[in-house]
Amino acid sequence: MTPETGADAPEYTTYTPAIRWIILLAVMLGAILEILDTSIVNVALPTMMGNLGATLDQISWVSTGYIIANVIILPLTGWLSNRFGRRRYLAGSMLLFTIASLFCGLSRSLEMLVIFRILQGMGGAALISTAQSTMIEIFPPAQTGMVTGIFGLGMMMAPTLGPTLGGWITDNYSWPWIFFINLPIGALATTLTLLFARDSRYQRGKNRPIDLTGIALLAIGLGCLQTVLEKGNRENWFDSSLICWLTALAVSGLAAFVVWELTTEYPAVNLRILSNRSFAAGTVIQMAVGVGLYGGIFLLPVFLQQVQHYSAEQTGWILFPGGLATGMMMPIIGKLVSRVQARKLAFVGVGVFALAMLPFTRLTLDTGPSDLFWPWVIRGASLAFLFVPLTIATLRSLQGQQLADGTGLFNLARQLGGSAGIAFLATFLDHNTKTQFSHLSESVTLYNPTALARLQQLQSFFIAKGASFQVARQQAQAAMEMLITRQASVLAFERTFMVIVLIFIAMLPLIFLLRKNDLRSMQKPAAE
Repeated sequence: MTPETGADAPEYTTYTPAIRWIILLAVMLGAILEILDTSIVNVALPTMMGNLGATLDQISWVSTGYIIANVIILPLTGWLSNRFGRRRYLAGSMLLFTIASLFCGLSRSLEMLVIFRILQGMGGAALISTAQSTMIEIFPPAQTGMVTGIFGLGMMMAPTLGPTLGGWITDNYSWPWIFFINLPIGALATTLTLLFARDSRYQRGKNRPIDLTGIALLAIGLGCLQTVLEKGNRENWFDSSLICWLTALAVSGLAAFVVWELTTEYPAVNLRILSNRSFAAGTVIQMAVGVGLYGGIFLLPVFLQQVQHYSAEQTGWILFPGGLATGMMMPIIGKLVSRVQARKLAFVGVGVFALAMLPFTRLTLDTGPSDLFWPWVIRGASLAFLFVPLTIATLRSLQGQQLADGTGLFNLARQLGGSAGIAFLATFLDHNTKTQFSHLSESVTLYNPTALARLQQLQSFFIAKGASFQVARQQAQAAMEMLITRQASVLAFERTFMVIVLIFIAMLPLIFLLRKNDLRSMQKPAAE
């Protein structure tokens, strides 16, 4: 195929098929690194604590600093790409991420590690949003579903594989290697981007004034909000004066930011695109996807390890089939979306996800891997229905520079949905565990025949083991209390998983606000 050269020709016509796939490989590698580094570090934190002499609160900034920097830069990626040029900004972000990874691995103090994790987070923002807009612009519309599915392989599997990979590296090597493995991949992605990518033809206003006020308000608002979400549950929320002050700063900063960006002539973040009905609805649904994706990965490992006493490695293998199902379905949905309306597939994804989570609302003390296998696999498959069609239905409604602006906000919604979801679900779980324990304890008395029979059974068991009557009674009471605690936890997990189900059910009507964006009606690619 000879690329079209007319000034009004779509950007994808200026690339040969081979170059498109090379660029897709580069941005996909970058996306995998960015998302993997969000989760891979968590399992190595205990080891880092010992090596760096840090407390739990101190070492948590290794994760928090990365996420805060990422969240602040995400909505600015459209503006940064426009100002510096897509090619230089994307390659520069990859290079920053790679160099920061090197110095994270070389860090011998907590302060140094946190600083370079923040730089990693700043570089990582473009590896999702700018990469996504680039991918949509350089491929013909008829191929959007396929390449979105391929790109989504890394985005959806990385959160599942991250903890397993991080644990394996930490156990078999040492924690710096979770950063060193980024170096060859990051170097390759940077080189390919510099050699083959070009600036967007929609780049404009390169020399217009920098919106310093908007950037400062955004940094204050999102920085404080993310810190509240990360630290709130540990600090007992509004019982802490720090959380109260940070919340006040977050609310006032974000309110001022919205007003400023909607009234200034040259905004750093184009909030006006939220007037696009399809984009606004898709962004809200994307927040729910963040809750379901990250909330599920947060809750299930806690249940398996704290209640069912599985090891971290066993938990990782239980989670693995879900990530595998997502990966297997991505290419299939990528092809299907060219034949079926994207919003119809997104509706199926939301509905199936809610149904797949229902078995998690009926947990018992006997629930094991075999009971969770198919629900977790179906949940994983439904994420493919969500990622590909939702991305197309939301972002295909934008054109030109709006696409670069929109991808940042779209991915920010998923990140904030995940952070807010985990914070809320953790608090909800903790509160319900205490409430259920109180209710169960009230019913377990010497006047309850069932409880009394169980207590006597436990006491007889310990006497048979050689304990004296008094010791056996104490052991029986302790065992009874432990049983009550486990049962209270199970009931609390059931209610917490139900929250996720209800959130997804509430998203179903929003699907109808998405435009059809039927890829069949878009321009078909020329013979290549």
